[in-house]
Amino acid sequence: MISGEIKTRIRYSETDQMGYVYHGNYAQFYEIARTELIRRLGFPYKVMEKQGFFMPVLELHSRFIKPAHYDELITIKTTVREMPTVRMTFNYNLFNETGELINQGHATLVFLDGKTNRPCRPPAALVEAMKPYFS
Repeated sequence: MISGEIKTRIRYSETDQMGYVYHGNYAQFYEIARTELIRRLGFPYKVMEKQGFFMPVLELHSRFIKPAHYDELITIKTTVREMPTVRMTFNYNLFNETGELINQGHATLVFLDGKTNRPCRPPAALVEAMKPYFS
């Protein structure tokens, strides 16, 4: 299993009239977290795209437990529980400043060959970078 954690502060523009984070912004939080997790493996999206691989979202799920508020520092914990095949699933747990779980979600992305726009296996370098976490 691979896991990572990042923190982000809620900006005013991310909240609604009630002062809660607008639900659509959670997808952005997930994207920030998974991008950083892949980057920490030494294989950022930018490199993957230059090599002709793309990762569009196939499925996105979010469960709202408690609201996040303006100026609150939240922690996003991301895990990948299985080696990727044609698909890769990221799991998310978001916590507020007091450590309370406020949101859970997951996103499944698919690897696409940039030339054919067809599903493909993940880049070999990404698989190699992930192997130590699954042995």
